[in-house]
Amino acid sequence: MNAARGGEAVLVADVGNTRIKLACVAAGGRLPAVSRRQDLPSRDFHPLNLERWLAAAAPGPVALLVAAVNEAAAARLEAALAEISASGPRAVRKRRVDREHLPIRLQVEAPERVGIDRVCAAAAAAAERPGRPAVVVNCGTATTVDMVSAAGDFLGGAILPGPTLLARALAEGTSRLPEVAALDTAPPPPMPGRSTQQAIAVGIGWGMRGAVARLVAEARAGLGGEADVILTGGSAGVVRDALPAAILMPDLVLAGIALAADRALWPARDSG
Repeated sequence: MNAARGGEAVLVADVGNTRIKLACVAAGGRLPAVSRRQDLPSRDFHPLNLERWLAAAAPGPVALLVAAVNEAAAARLEAALAEISASGPRAVRKRRVDREHLPIRLQVEAPERVGIDRVCAAAAAAAERPGRPAVVVNCGTATTVDMVSAAGDFLGGAILPGPTLLARALAEGTSRLPEVAALDTAPPPPMPGRSTQQAIAVGIGWGMRGAVARLVAEARAGLGGEADVILTGGSAGVVRDALPAAILMPDLVLAGIALAADRALWPARDSG
């Protein structure tokens, strides 16, 4: 893909349920390279922080590719971008990324219902390791374990709650269990948990590791046993040591969004 065209810098935004991940795009190898990462909270980011990042990341005209699984957060982001563009000295062009913009086939029952973050991650995995099957583990608010065939097709996978969501569900679904914080990054304590909080941390932390390891084993078996395992997402550290052979690619989704640039921003190039 072209990282810049017509004087526009290309930026990408991964709008998730917890965070909005922003980055600049540059030409790379098989995958576009991303830099100048900035995370904003999805629920209550301040537009001034977005404006400051834009000014530092790309002082001239920009084209921003937005992939969103959180529609409310995406709407806030786009409203802030429109205001910045209207009141500032430079243009900000934005475009939503959809499945048809990505170089991957979805071999599932309802392609239109697959989260765009899963599709972006799978497309990036297929582009980075062509001809190799892959299992993509994306640990965020939800954790997904997806299968990509050697031909580069998305085959589907599994979805389970991430550690923070599991802790919240326990707190909200019971009358006496507390919500346990910091499960996204801290390693779980050893068995046995000697307090209620420790017991929850043990259950969620080791349970996540066991569940993801088993799902990865099942996925690799379904792909013939030779699939690469690619790990990404803000909570990847929770399961990292349960997948010792995994390739850690923190910016996999952002790189996948960048793969959509030519089709999403300059479609005439493909049709002509």
